[in-house]
Amino acid sequence: MTESTSDTSNGHSVVQDELKGTASSAKENLGKKKLAQQDTQPATFGRSAIVSVVLALLVYLYQTGTLNAYFGAPSSSVDTYAHLDGVASFRNSSQSAPVIAADIPKRDEVVKAFKHAWSAYERDAMGQDEYHPLSKKGTNLVDDGGIGYMIVDAIDTMQIMGLQDEYQRARDWVANNLTFDRDGHFNTFETTIRVLGGLLTAYHLSDEDPIFLEKAKDLADRMMPAFETPSGLPYSMVNLKLRKGVDDPNYPYLVSTAEASTLQLELRYLSFLTDDDTYWDKAEGVMKVIKATKLPSGLAPIYLSAETGQFLFSEIRLGSRGDSFYEYLLKQYLQTNKSEPAYLEMYQQTMDAIHTTLVKRGLNKGHVFTTEVLPERQADGQVQWRLSPKQDHLVCFLGGSLMLGATTTAASGSSVSVPPRPEELTPTGQKDWQLGHDLIETCVDTYDTKTGLSPEIAHFWTEEDRYIYDKERDWYIKGNTFPGQPSYDARYLLRPETVESLFIAYRLTGNPKYREYGWKIFQSIEKYCRIEDGGYASLLNVDNVNSIKMDKMETFFVSETLKYLYLLFSDASVLPLNQYVFNTEAHPLPIFTPSTRTGYF
Repeated sequence: MTESTSDTSNGHSVVQDELKGTASSAKENLGKKKLAQQDTQPATFGRSAIVSVVLALLVYLYQTGTLNAYFGAPSSSVDTYAHLDGVASFRNSSQSAPVIAADIPKRDEVVKAFKHAWSAYERDAMGQDEYHPLSKKGTNLVDDGGIGYMIVDAIDTMQIMGLQDEYQRARDWVANNLTFDRDGHFNTFETTIRVLGGLLTAYHLSDEDPIFLEKAKDLADRMMPAFETPSGLPYSMVNLKLRKGVDDPNYPYLVSTAEASTLQLELRYLSFLTDDDTYWDKAEGVMKVIKATKLPSGLAPIYLSAETGQFLFSEIRLGSRGDSFYEYLLKQYLQTNKSEPAYLEMYQQTMDAIHTTLVKRGLNKGHVFTTEVLPERQADGQVQWRLSPKQDHLVCFLGGSLMLGATTTAASGSSVSVPPRPEELTPTGQKDWQLGHDLIETCVDTYDTKTGLSPEIAHFWTEEDRYIYDKERDWYIKGNTFPGQPSYDARYLLRPETVESLFIAYRLTGNPKYREYGWKIFQSIEKYCRIEDGGYASLLNVDNVNSIKMDKMETFFVSETLKYLYLLFSDASVLPLNQYVFNTEAHPLPIFTPSTRTGYF
């Protein structure tokens, strides 16, 4: 999952503390009422409490089946889970374990697609940060030169696919040409996930070729000044040559929640490799600030103040500027071999809040989707929060993440089968697994367009639309009525989030439907995005088979989309999920156990 859409105009200067004032007053009044109630409790209150405790204990013994051992009642475990048997990719009671073998013909077609994309970039733009396949040229992020955006982001895909010739040329470019001594403003988040993450994975997969770690350390050292803010939250930009954090003069100290909280996997692993705690301390410091300022709901607005460390008056959403905050809570817990309880606690709280607040069902097919929450200040100064039935494609990472979280944080025993049996997960795990499964089905449904590709943003019909909504599907592309004037939402940017979830779901279940979904998406990419003489392009309108192509091949297409498709058709021994966590740019980092006690805050 990558790059959040820029929408800084939605940030406001009113910090979350203003909202807490009203809540604190209400809480104080409630506390006074409770004290008054306690003062008037009848004398028999103690006896009532004892009776309540006894009854609660009996209910517990009944529900856990403990009484069966004494009264001979048959176990109810089969009945308890019967409704989940074979549902939502749970294992059927009569189902044997699947064999996750490589689908070599389909896997090799994905490799061909990568080579088609990469050979065009090498031919037209080798060494430049971005590639424009229609005009056959490259561009850099700043005038002073490139920082290996495309090459470093894609090099581990070559390693994983076994493309030795392409890898060697890319490795030589890194060794001989890559420099970060560039005078310009680089996005702290994007540079970390794409370039630092890419270098660290290349180091691991190359049997620790020292050139990759040397470059990674140089880059990280240049980025450390971005954290020099009053709160420790990083500036959104950094000048790599000057080694200086850069604030946005139009929105001082404004920080995207996702961007601040999606640097941790990379910096922590660098500390592990170098035995230098500087990087780890900066990354963990961000999470301490976020944990300390969390909202009672468990959800996070999309903006923070690097000055105060508080959330700003802004939307709550799982898409742009919010997405990878939720993603990295689970992954930080898994990265250090489940040794840091703070991240498990934060993950569980946020997932529970998502279930409670954001999940809705479509009107027609009943597809599950997630909403956004928009703050609206009223004339009297109070704030009301309104749900918006809008889901970014970026949210589609969540399905696979929930299924992975269910099997790794909510197992009822010591192991979980592939696919899991319902009884192998706790009730929370079953709930998360079901939601993850359902969200994947919804995301796949958004590919039901004329091109077979998903829009950047889908809106879902609500009861307010009951007289006009489309009876054929639960969602629509807002403002896309006229093919000649496609809306912003109708674009397809070669995004990876859905195929990422398909890869995870397939590895956890062996269910062939996930490969079928992925192959269909790949075929649509080949049909509508492929440029005959090299490269792939984004589409302006997914609901038009003659859509205009946009002159850009995103780096995440070769780093994420094609990598996840390759892994979807590979066997289970390739980058197993119990040994690696993938950063938000699909760079796999090995799971390790830290040498010091961390994650207790």
